[in-house]
Amino acid sequence: MLGSIQNHPLLISSLITFAERHHGDGEVVSRRVEGDIHRSSWSDVARRSRQVARALDALGLQFSDRVATLAWNGYRHLELYFGVSGSGRVLHTINPRLPADQIAWIANHAEDRVLCFDVSFLPLVQAIHSKCETIQHYVALCDDANLPADSGLPNLVSYERWIGREPTDYDWPTFDENAASSMCYTSGTTGHPKAALYSHRSTILHAYAGAVPDVLDLSAADCILPVVPMFHVNAWGIPYGAALTGCKLVLPGPAMDGKSIHALIETEQVTCAAGVPTIWQMLLTHVDANKLSFSTLRRTVIGGAACPPAMLEAFARHHVEVRHAWGMTETSPIGTLGALKRKHMGLPPEERAGVLLKQGRAVFGVDMRIVSTDGREAAWDGKTFGDLQVRGHWVIQDYFKHEGRSPLDDGWFRTGDVATIDPDGYMQITDRTKDVIKSGGEWISSIGVENIAMSHPAIQIAACIGVPHPKWDERPIIVAVRRPGMDLSAAELIGFYEGKVAKWQTPDDAVFVDAIPLGPTGKMLKSKLREMLRDYALPASA
Repeated sequence: MLGSIQNHPLLISSLITFAERHHGDGEVVSRRVEGDIHRSSWSDVARRSRQVARALDALGLQFSDRVATLAWNGYRHLELYFGVSGSGRVLHTINPRLPADQIAWIANHAEDRVLCFDVSFLPLVQAIHSKCETIQHYVALCDDANLPADSGLPNLVSYERWIGREPTDYDWPTFDENAASSMCYTSGTTGHPKAALYSHRSTILHAYAGAVPDVLDLSAADCILPVVPMFHVNAWGIPYGAALTGCKLVLPGPAMDGKSIHALIETEQVTCAAGVPTIWQMLLTHVDANKLSFSTLRRTVIGGAACPPAMLEAFARHHVEVRHAWGMTETSPIGTLGALKRKHMGLPPEERAGVLLKQGRAVFGVDMRIVSTDGREAAWDGKTFGDLQVRGHWVIQDYFKHEGRSPLDDGWFRTGDVATIDPDGYMQITDRTKDVIKSGGEWISSIGVENIAMSHPAIQIAACIGVPHPKWDERPIIVAVRRPGMDLSAAELIGFYEGKVAKWQTPDDAVFVDAIPLGPTGKMLKSKLREMLRDYALPASA
């Protein structure tokens, strides 16, 4: 016997329809590529999204055809989020920080038909367009006054002219909620990148889960700033969650420096912000150097890489709650969030911090386990580590075009992370499988070594890698960047580890560099770091 409940498919168009109807005057604020601040509302986004849908109809795009973007976080990109997917096409957000040849390969692999781009990416588009075999239409996200002249791009039109000639009424189509809505390629640090293909159903469920109190905790009274880019995993689903709750949405555009982000937080009275540690490090450096504060910011979500303890402490000094998160392109991306349970509220501050530094508890819709080297599920004791595997409503079951090995193992997706899970269900990443250091038969977490280095006041960023050792197989070294104007020797940094970790876990050496290579999503590229130090040899006494 079935329930007697109406059956409406979960479609992205329903989000923007709801936002317009119930939160139409809710603010959407963007810093534009042109440099100014643009103000619109959820009603404006809905109206212009319908014009996007009509413009795609006029181009003759079919159901599930791909529309690519190379764009910052802005209101026009937001309109594409709803107009493209809502009309039954697939939004393909491309990371502009990838190498040009890789972007061209991705566009061809996805078989993109239209490319919409911010004018700041014109040189990149000019460099790749002759290699893009399926793109037939180019749309510059600007008005006619800012349309690049003599671009050399076929069928180039300004976004405002493209949608401006279309009526504002449009009947969103109804179709299977399992239809593809958007796609995002992995960063592809080794081999060709692979694409996760999200569905309307998975996206709506992910938006619901992301908005609940123990995750992003969004409501119509909030103002959220996603510093995480809209070209990477749908900005962690925040644009959809903002429409679902009707909260104010602030989009930073291309200005990602600490000064610009702080000014936007204060001017727009942001209550919640989300981004990767490298962005927050720039923000905190600016705030502390200029003796500034946060008047409205209550919480920040940190993901993409482990949050250093020093960063957690720095935000706490400014009365900002940190919520540690974990996820990946293949999980849409939210997998865990580090909100405290009631039982933790009475703990001393240092013990609460120990819980918050873990990547957090699974969000409803995601299940997880850790598997030991013998293939058995490991205990949730907070000490035993194993390969982290997940499954759930928004976890992929295969990659686009079924390329690469199957990501599933008995229905579980193998993440490539090594982790522990404690009795309360809090997961902690101890390393990537490829980065864990094996020394004398014992495993050393590179993340743990890095966190200690980054708690030193003279260190800006640090990475731990393993180097060959004739006796112990591998030994850890710390590679670090000093803060401007700070002086610190290798011996002093190594000495800083005394009493903080076991002696065998202490790095054998410290190497100072001008910069640590970062990937297109802000993660440290340890493979490139190892290549930089390929001629490095441990000190003779090590």
